[in-house]
Amino acid sequence: MTELQPGDTAPDFTLADAAGTPVSLSGRDRSTVVYFYPKAATPGCTTEACDFRDNLASLQGAGYDVIGISPDSAEDIAAFARDQHLTFPLLSDPGSAVAKAYGAWGEKQIGDKTVTGILRSTFVIGPTGAVELAQYRVDATGHVARLRGELGIDA
Repeated sequence: MTELQPGDTAPDFTLADAAGTPVSLSGRDRSTVVYFYPKAATPGCTTEACDFRDNLASLQGAGYDVIGISPDSAEDIAAFARDQHLTFPLLSDPGSAVAKAYGAWGEKQIGDKTVTGILRSTFVIGPTGAVELAQYRVDATGHVARLRGELGIDA
């Protein structure tokens, strides 16, 4: 997979949220943080999602919306959002076509096994659709604090 770089045009997408409502990247008048996570309700993905939840007000106050994307079913992301009190859209990417378009798909190590799947990745997309920041293989713990620092967002 080819990794996106700042200045690239972000691949547009329209995916269903937990309620089945289509959500698109295009047509937004604010910057958007798009993050890809491997599997709802797993420890790392829960840590990351709750971190975005807990920092959502400061991100939104600085002009950033947040969207999480995984290959999970709408039912799974609905349960995850409900259980973790997530108030930003989680989108279902069955088959991981959008993740692949963003380069957030590939080989990774889980324990002593090499598997192919979602690479935990985060992108900041400007209102014109240009990639402002592309981060691949991020660590779930502390990721949002590091992201806020790179974006110059105070607590």
